Amino acid sequence: MKIRTLLGAFASTIALSSNAYAATEIQWWHAFTGRLGELLAEQIEEFNASQSDFIVVGSHKGNYSETLNAGIAAFRAGEQPQILMVFEVGTATMMAAKGAIKPVYEVMAEGGAPFDPDAYMGAVKGYYTTTDGDMLSLPYNSSTPVLYVNRDAFTAAGLDPDMDLSTWQNVGEALDGLKAGGEDCPLVTAWQSWVHLENLSAWHDVPFATKENGFAGLDTELSLNGPVQVAHIEAMGQWAKDGKFIYTGRRNEGGANFRAGECALFTESSAGYAGVKAEAKFEFDIRSLPYWEGAGNAPQNTIIGGSSLWVMAGHDAEEYKGVSQFLSFLSSSDVQAKWHQNTGYLPITTEAAEQTKAEGFYDANPGTEIAGMQMTGKAPTGNSKGLRLGSFDQIRGIIDEELEAVWAGDKDAQTALDSAKERGDALLRRFEQANR
Repeated sequence: MKIRTLLGAFASTIALSSNAYAATEIQWWHAFTGRLGELLAEQIEEFNASQSDFIVVGSHKGNYSETLNAGIAAFRAGEQPQILMVFEVGTATMMAAKGAIKPVYEVMAEGGAPFDPDAYMGAVKGYYTTTDGDMLSLPYNSSTPVLYVNRDAFTAAGLDPDMDLSTWQNVGEALDGLKAGGEDCPLVTAWQSWVHLENLSAWHDVPFATKENGFAGLDTELSLNGPVQVAHIEAMGQWAKDGKFIYTGRRNEGGANFRAGECALFTESSAGYAGVKAEAKFEFDIRSLPYWEGAGNAPQNTIIGGSSLWVMAGHDAEEYKGVSQFLSFLSSSDVQAKWHQNTGYLPITTEAAEQTKAEGFYDANPGTEIAGMQMTGKAPTGNSKGLRLGSFDQIRGIIDEELEAVWAGDKDAQTALDSAKERGDALLRRFEQANR
């Protein structure tokens, strides 16, 4: 009896090993940790459990910049994953990496998995699509900036927390009242270049760069030093001088201050929602990103941040078949609706947004629909469909340096943005020459 049991167990082990061996492995390198990493792992587990032909293996490779660099290094060594998460500013770099990528539209066509390019939200899809309408990478986590309001801070300062904050003119008045009412941190921001220059430009329908922000050619130049951008940075510089705007860092350092109740207003990604909801011990609102009344064509539409999934070249047809099935799974309405509701990232398909609305999520969580409305209220223009600029990670570093000089009172807005243009254009010319 014991021998039979032992033989049976041995046979079961062999069968399990054979099944596991038969499954084709798909490597996905990503940049997520914490709650986002857990939710990503849940998606992988759900897909792996849904079929037995493929096994997706997720691997964290550091922050966005580190993950992109790891992918490039791996390709050069012939050890690239099938799927690489790349933040939106790396889009032009990936497009220029000839022979390193296999466009998503080709992967889906060859793999045979369900795929309808028209199902994806236009403002999301456009960032990762050619001018011919071919999708190069799959939007995964897309967000757009919004304004978070600490209602308790407004009440404490003697202000109406329901006051209109749709324009920067009104925000300026609120900052005056908050400061006068004893608020030490009236305004804080995350991702200053993304929110206050890149999205500012799109929201007002003015160019951030020529050639449709780089979509129409590598011979693009920065236009971030125009009248709308200069006026906005000048206003923020004055707010910084007056103690109404508190600068905390280049990334999302200000999130901790806002979630702790230390600041009244916070410009941040819609994906900050999960953290604010989980940690805030105060009443908060989500509002639209403010615009300058009378400037440009505001409000136009904001643009996305986040990342997309690029399929790397150099793998066999069976692996690409698995990739196509996995990307189709990630795009499904149920998966996208759950991801959107748990994270604050935009649903990448119209169907997922409609499902979320039908489930009553927006009614139960007011403000969570604003990001989608900002993105889809108007058809994107050449100024507002996104940015496709080479070396943009480094250009953002230059912008950060110049903005910090304004906040410190060392430069005026025009001088700082003129310098950012000159220094950034030099990098764009180098990128153009290297990728002709």
